[in-house]
Amino acid sequence: MEKLDIGSSISQIKIMGTVLSISGALLVTLYKGSSISSFEIKPSPSQSYSLPSLLAETSNWVIGGLFLALASLSLAAWNITQATILKGYSSQLTIVAFYCLFGSIQSGILSLILVRDSNDWKISPDIQLISIFYSAVVGSVVTFSVMTWCIKRKGPVFVSMFKPVGIAIAAFSSVLFIGETLHVGSVIGAVIIAIGFYTVLWAQSKEEKLKGIAADSQSSPSDQASPLLNILA
Repeated sequence: MEKLDIGSSISQIKIMGTVLSISGALLVTLYKGSSISSFEIKPSPSQSYSLPSLLAETSNWVIGGLFLALASLSLAAWNITQATILKGYSSQLTIVAFYCLFGSIQSGILSLILVRDSNDWKISPDIQLISIFYSAVVGSVVTFSVMTWCIKRKGPVFVSMFKPVGIAIAAFSSVLFIGETLHVGSVIGAVIIAIGFYTVLWAQSKEEKLKGIAADSQSSPSDQASPLLNILA
């Protein structure tokens, strides 16, 4: 859906910005470097969970990586599908409603298969209920409503460029909220992501301006000729 001309300087800048964003995201993920600072979080005694349980490590890195790759590919395919649907059907709320409905059905079926203990389905009115409510409202409805609105106005490439930015935000949020250590790799990667992100946005804005100028130049001859035709008539 994105037209690229290798000989065009704008297309070259967009490719370079995309490569920078992906490289920065990989740097944040794979390279740590020396530590800078950390924030220690001490849960209160009234909390029913403990921080080590939230940060428990697992050995299924391969399976987790495959699932994350599948999730990213599915989200990319969904963005492209949304852009195609919005060209013929512009009701954004209906698209988001169907997305949330079928996502809830799939998640419910999978949860019933994997979680067999009835005690795990009990929800206590504390951080668990707040997390579920926040995930449903902000994580699903608000997030995908904004994504659908942006895809309709700017296209799927504009939305996809925010994915590496989200990785950098997640790295810094983990330092603030769950007490992880901030490393040099995260800072350098975040800077590279920001440079690549704004490079692509700048190239897209220039491309839109050029398209607008080209459209005006094509429509101006007919506008100038119409008064003469009216006078002759």
